[in-house]
Amino acid sequence: MSLRKLLLASMCTATVASFAQINAEQPAPDIAVDHGHKTIYFGEGSSASGSAAEAARQELMGKFYFDQFRHAHDPLAPYFMFMSKDSRLALGIGGQFNAIGYYDWNGTINDNGFVTFEIPMVRDNTQRHRIGATASQSKLFMRLFGKSDRFGWYQLYISAKFSGGGMNGYGFKLDKAYASIGDWTLGYANTTFSDPAACPNTVDPQGPNAEISETTMLLRYMHTFKGNRWSVAASVEAPNDQVPDYVGIASACNAFMPDVAAFAQYQWADGLYHIRLSGIIRGLEYRNEVAAGNHRTIGWGAHLSTVADPLPATRFYGSINVGKGIASLNNDLQCSSRGLDMLPDVETPGSMRAPTSLAWYAALQYNFRPDLYSTVMFSEVRLYPGDVQNDGLYKYGLYGAANIFWNPTSRLLLGAEYDFGARKNLGGDRRWVNRIGLTCQYSF
Repeated sequence: MSLRKLLLASMCTATVASFAQINAEQPAPDIAVDHGHKTIYFGEGSSASGSAAEAARQELMGKFYFDQFRHAHDPLAPYFMFMSKDSRLALGIGGQFNAIGYYDWNGTINDNGFVTFEIPMVRDNTQRHRIGATASQSKLFMRLFGKSDRFGWYQLYISAKFSGGGMNGYGFKLDKAYASIGDWTLGYANTTFSDPAACPNTVDPQGPNAEISETTMLLRYMHTFKGNRWSVAASVEAPNDQVPDYVGIASACNAFMPDVAAFAQYQWADGLYHIRLSGIIRGLEYRNEVAAGNHRTIGWGAHLSTVADPLPATRFYGSINVGKGIASLNNDLQCSSRGLDMLPDVETPGSMRAPTSLAWYAALQYNFRPDLYSTVMFSEVRLYPGDVQNDGLYKYGLYGAANIFWNPTSRLLLGAEYDFGARKNLGGDRRWVNRIGLTCQYSF
């Protein structure tokens, strides 16, 4: 058995058998882990003291940690925090320095992220290996939290990273920007169809190719009830579908309706663990150039995700999603030039249809100590285009990773990772690529 097959078999066995992960970067909502915060108080009067005041301060601090849409790649709460003396308003300004170095062999991916869709399908002896490095995943953010007697909790969150301008560019790029009041959120945020908290940590900035990682403008309502056991959410979202143009055959039209997404979630341990079922409906429209008429199709998707604690020192992170016309919501297929939300119908010239896609990932992470943990994961994305006659069209992509992370201090994270990926086309061609990556991250 080859080394690649041995690694793949052992990763699949360990992942499916245990199907678990723990993320040391996401502490419990009760702030059980102190990351050395320095609080600067402002406002008139003197700081409140006593157990009630300390409880109010801890609750406000916890809001900087606990977020149902927080990803493992997001920075920690800021080192310096400004808090009103009555513990009803807090402002944190922070970020994360992230330096990544990597080496590809047996083929290369022309991207800082390990995107299996971009694996070259034609062997090029000038591209057999590559060394790369980037700091483009470094981030800055600002978060304002407050509590109103009338509206409850409110916040303003803005973050950006230096990933604009392509692979070798360092343009400042908006990452998220949203405001929340009570149960309502308005702004540029993770789609309600996603579950970032159920995604494993990776050195690779791309992460599992099956992850739902769409960010869009939205208006969301999310409510938690039954003693913090249940959460439900629904949103209307700006569409970003990817319908391709085929000259003389079919053309993409502007969206005729917003995306509509929702989820229902059962949670425990103060919301740290959960199981979530999400859904989305999308409106896709194209123009049949042969028959000279417009046609509309409704795309749909279902997404089951979870994070749990089945064994000591482990957590289970997993996800599976399926649907029609939602290919572009998956990590591997996100790019306007790919246009895989709709494909031509061979039987009816000029017609198009939404192909089915299926994607899943699972990860097992074990904490050897609170500051040292290791992860094994596997991910797959499959596209079912029907009877499309295109040997070069993507059929499936495989992604696997094994890594180890160490926190020498509470804010410094060092990591090493091995990634392997494969892409197979409809014509049967398949290519593999391997990568070793290192990261040094510091949250401030």
